[in-house]
Amino acid sequence: MSRPRTSDPAWVRWTLTGLALTALALVIVLPLAAVFVQAFERGWQAYRDAIVQPETVSAIELSLLAVGISVPLNLLFGLAAAWAITKFQFTGKNVLTTLIDIPFGVSPVISGLVYVLVFGAQGWFGSWLSAHDIQIIFAVPGIILATTFVTFPFVARELVALMESQGTEEEEAALVLGANAWQMFFRVTLPNIKWGVLYGAVLCTARALGEFGAVSVVSGHIRGQTNTLPLHVEILYNEYNYAGAFAVASLLSVLAVITLALKKLLEWKTSQERI
Repeated sequence: MSRPRTSDPAWVRWTLTGLALTALALVIVLPLAAVFVQAFERGWQAYRDAIVQPETVSAIELSLLAVGISVPLNLLFGLAAAWAITKFQFTGKNVLTTLIDIPFGVSPVISGLVYVLVFGAQGWFGSWLSAHDIQIIFAVPGIILATTFVTFPFVARELVALMESQGTEEEEAALVLGANAWQMFFRVTLPNIKWGVLYGAVLCTARALGEFGAVSVVSGHIRGQTNTLPLHVEILYNEYNYAGAFAVASLLSVLAVITLALKKLLEWKTSQERI
């Protein structure tokens, strides 16, 4: 039997595979390995000491707090936006879809500067906030706002694509059978999109944990108070505390690997729902 015309020669396949693996090793595997080598260069005790320092613990707590608030907010918004976009026709639908994608097109640093312009001491609401003893910029609220903004699209974009592919037939059937809106949502819509919701939440969490640009602008870099994990890594590195910087960076690397594994699992689950 003759070889199909679409089949490439073996040397082409092996060459392309080799190039891909080489690029993968240089760009991902080696840097990731270097992080752990540098983190444990001075031994386990030095690694542990870097992790349990009060500044590191504070950075971990702040990062988890930002994730714990921004991810649920984006889940609620993503569900509401996806429901509105895929189930209804209304004026401004295209505008809403475009606005959801804004964080993808705006530099995180610019978004941080915008929050400073609006909520900073010299910003639009700065005088009012100062008069009421409310601090947003260079404080935890600003970090949460910046983190929420940069993670804004992840849940919504995933759910919009998934819900559009599923159509509205099952919801319409539920309404015909007498279900109200909440019953339809919890018994029909939500079970159909549960893996997409989890997938969007994983992406949102990963982005929130690794965010640097926007948070760097609004945090003020106050050690032990407004430094998240990425900012704490930068400070340690700038102070030539390489062992400590790589030890903290290894925590983010472990979280990235876990996120990747969850992402692949949920991608498979989501693809099964779309079939």
